[in-house]
Amino acid sequence: MAKIRVYELAKELGFDNKAFVEELHREGIQVKSYMSTVDEETADLVRTLFGSRGEKAKAAPAAPPAEKAPAPEAAKPKGKESAPPAAKAPAPAPKKEAAPPAAPPQRAPAPPRAAAPKAAPPAPRPAPPAPAARTAAPPTPEAPAPPKPAEVVRQRRGRVRIPEAITVKDLADKLSIKAAEIIKELMKMGQMTTINQMIDNSTAVGLSEKFGYEVEISKENIEDVLVHQEADAPESLKPRAPVITIMGHVDHGKTRLLDAIRKANVMEHEAGGITQHIGAYRVKTEKGTAVFLDTPGHEAFTAMRARGAKVTDLVILVVAANEGVMPQTREAVAHAKAASVPIMVAVNKMDLPDANPDRVKQQLSELGLIPEDWGGDTVYAPVSARQGIGIDDLLDLAILQAELMELKANPDRAAEGVVVEAKLDKGRGPVATVLVQRGTLKVGDTFVAGKWHGKARALLDDQGRKLKLAGPATPVEVLGFAGVPEAGDTFLAVQDERVAREISSRRQQRERLAALVTNARVSLESFLDSVKEGRLKELNIILKADVQGSIEALRESLQKLGNQEVGVRILHSSAGGITETDVMLAAASSAIIVGFNVRPTPGTGETAKREKVDIRLYSVIYDAIEEVKSALEGILEPGKREVIRGHAEVRKIFHVPGAGTIGGSYVTDGTVRRNSEVRLIRDNVVIYTGRLSSLRRFKEDVAEVQQGYECGIGLERFNDLKEGDIIEPFVTEEVARTL
Repeated sequence: MAKIRVYELAKELGFDNKAFVEELHREGIQVKSYMSTVDEETADLVRTLFGSRGEKAKAAPAAPPAEKAPAPEAAKPKGKESAPPAAKAPAPAPKKEAAPPAAPPQRAPAPPRAAAPKAAPPAPRPAPPAPAARTAAPPTPEAPAPPKPAEVVRQRRGRVRIPEAITVKDLADKLSIKAAEIIKELMKMGQMTTINQMIDNSTAVGLSEKFGYEVEISKENIEDVLVHQEADAPESLKPRAPVITIMGHVDHGKTRLLDAIRKANVMEHEAGGITQHIGAYRVKTEKGTAVFLDTPGHEAFTAMRARGAKVTDLVILVVAANEGVMPQTREAVAHAKAASVPIMVAVNKMDLPDANPDRVKQQLSELGLIPEDWGGDTVYAPVSARQGIGIDDLLDLAILQAELMELKANPDRAAEGVVVEAKLDKGRGPVATVLVQRGTLKVGDTFVAGKWHGKARALLDDQGRKLKLAGPATPVEVLGFAGVPEAGDTFLAVQDERVAREISSRRQQRERLAALVTNARVSLESFLDSVKEGRLKELNIILKADVQGSIEALRESLQKLGNQEVGVRILHSSAGGITETDVMLAAASSAIIVGFNVRPTPGTGETAKREKVDIRLYSVIYDAIEEVKSALEGILEPGKREVIRGHAEVRKIFHVPGAGTIGGSYVTDGTVRRNSEVRLIRDNVVIYTGRLSSLRRFKEDVAEVQQGYECGIGLERFNDLKEGDIIEPFVTEEVARTL
């Protein structure tokens, strides 16, 4: 890249070399001398900053001679300003006659321009009395006009809305100013930026306010602007089928149970008999219709919730009666509770000889799922998916519990839903399984899902049959996406393709901007800021340890740390290493992960870094407790206590004109400091509480007087001092509170 010397720039812009170097230093551009070189980008920036200034500097020498020659014309602008009122037109004539006598004494200091306006006010005095004085009065308030342009500019500014991340150029366009002005302010703040560089919203807000704008951070989704969504009228709502998610440990019979409900053998199509993808199925039974989501464990369930999608209405937790509660069972309970979804328990494999349902109930009771026959509110249903035992009772209980929720949706509107799964098919292109939540989706509808748009070329149900339309609570496979969306993305049907393209392009741009400006998750360091902003009231923790005994000790110790202001919530705890599932749960729930004598599994560290989840690893249990405790203690409002600095006895009273009453005092103990808070005590009763107004020794102000010395003390707004009074200085200190 070609470089240019500073003196060449100074010559080009019309500056003196040394003065130009000083100007560059003042603007934050560091150069050693006028022989230094700068690159082209810096040179362009300097030209932008100093170009207008250089033109003014060139024009400045020519201006004084022009004013010197026709001295009377200096008054002409004033005459023009007062000319618009027609009645006052004759007034300038006497001014012109009176101005020449006043001009000769002013020609000596002619270069300062301010001298000419000052000569005008005396001119009207020899003119005719009242009218001339009145005509001269209006220019007087207009005399300070030169400093006003900046104020006028701020008065005409208003309110702007800016996104969470914005480029320098876009911010300049919104503020209706040159980008160079913003770059100049950023340089003063110590930030060297280019015109296309991203800045965060806090910096953008500060710049906008500096230029006189009131700022509003825009966080709304683009579809709220481009798509007018009306609330559904109560009379338009019709009952819909419940969406039920089946969760549980691996090989506990989730898919076999769904197979028994659907009376279709989907197990034959799965590799190794284990569910490899999310299945969304609409099942019609004698008791009613329900939509079942079969998940591979619960990772997809959390992935959708991490993107803000609320898909399921009810969770059926499948637990094998012969094995009891397993690690993934505990995780499934933690995920469902974090999503605030009702839970039913299906105790499967009841046909086996070693089935022990009572043990399952006891283990789940420890997780907060207390059976109804034990006085709790969790529904338990013993079933055998292989033998088909208890399936009807399970469906009855599930549909009954769903009916109590009174689930309704409006079918007569544009379709809205959630992407359950998506893939790239070799023959059909991007394909997504979409659960329609309200409205009706038809073939040919234009839609947008996440950052991708498309047109519904075909709709297929879970059996592969083509559909013409899909109503609320209907899972369908949709063909026609421009790209592969992510699980949990919102699916929205729009009026035309132009709107869909606009939403898609803006979302893609927003995603690119979000990648440039990182948004960190909760960590122990940022937890305090989150609480102060009112976003969090408790610290969510996922606990992992090497053995169950360590987990119990850690859980009990951490849960005791909370108080009325802030608390600790253990979302999930289990023995074993930290997995990607733990990271996804932490990301979805704004939690941190505390590991004791364990390490993350391969790939988990990268996932945590990508999701910005804070993982804390400890080998000493007290270190973990103390670190969490210190984070919580930083949230508590500090307590206040008073510390008495000393005492002074008033022995003589002096009345000083202009200063009031001064007490000649002797410091009996401690120190008395200037401007400190004091109490005046008389006969062991507090008479006055305030501040010292003066503290002197031998007519000199002093900062403090120590024990054993005499001084003069004056109190703010208090003159009723008497001999024998005790002055007690004190200070109020903030003391950190502990849990």
